[in-house]
Amino acid sequence: MESTYVDKNYVYAVAAIRSEELKLLNASFLDQLIQAKTEDECMRLLSEKGWGREDTKTPDEMLSAEREKTWETVTQFVPDRRVFDVFLLENDYNNLKAAIKESVMEFDYPGIYINESTVPYETVRTAIKERDYDALPDDMQEIAKEAHDTFLHTKDGQLCDIMVDKACLKAILKAGKESGNEFLEMYSELIVAGADIKIAVRAAGCGKDKEFILSALAECDTVEINALANAAMQGTDAVCSYLATTDYADAADRLKESPQAFECWCDDLIITRMRSELYHSFGLGPIAAYVLARENEIKSVRIILSAKLNGFSEEIIRERVRETYV
Repeated sequence: MESTYVDKNYVYAVAAIRSEELKLLNASFLDQLIQAKTEDECMRLLSEKGWGREDTKTPDEMLSAEREKTWETVTQFVPDRRVFDVFLLENDYNNLKAAIKESVMEFDYPGIYINESTVPYETVRTAIKERDYDALPDDMQEIAKEAHDTFLHTKDGQLCDIMVDKACLKAILKAGKESGNEFLEMYSELIVAGADIKIAVRAAGCGKDKEFILSALAECDTVEINALANAAMQGTDAVCSYLATTDYADAADRLKESPQAFECWCDDLIITRMRSELYHSFGLGPIAAYVLARENEIKSVRIILSAKLNGFSEEIIRERVRETYV
């Protein structure tokens, strides 16, 4: 995609998105949700904000409706949704994992698939069931066959997930770099680097060997995966020491606080880096940032609703809720 197209063909779309940004949930409203006594009270507050649809009854239905509304809004202004494929690739690969496991288990689990994706989940499901890997996108064909064969022979779900997740990270990074858009390239780099750091942290706590760790890490520009793997083998403190030498030094401090604080940092990193798009008047960046902002607030609401259902304290909820875009 040429930069002239990106820069000059989204002026109207950005102006329209600015009005949609006014509907985004801010920190004050999230605090209201956190202080609500019950899940039902949270649902009522969200309904008053226009969340959900007329037939919405459950939290899952409300969150699904909001995700659908995000894409309905964006495609009004950007009809070719392919420019946002980098955001949907994770759903494609999650559907691939689901299809592989469903096929091997020989039982239908239709509720495990995600509708918002670059490839209809029915296509992925049928391709795996019929072993017709050529029906999948080029970048997915090889890993689909490898992961499917591996799961068939080993029944090792974790190994299958690791293989597909790494392929997903590589696809996201590739899509970002090929997008011709600085914002999408930054997003893809942060997603992969954040995922690598999470993998290293989890591996450090499990005593995994270097071969296993490297099999899960995806190469990117801002993290040296060999050094990260070496650190993970030595434990969490060593991972923190390595991170202190990178662009992600703040992650070390949050990791020392708690696992929840670290997980929040990973998500908040993207939000804080994309806030500059609030001041741009053209280009794809502000629209892409809106999509991410919506996904981020849906994630925060999911956390709050789940916490209310399980009786978590306000203090614990605040630790887990993500930063807002506005």
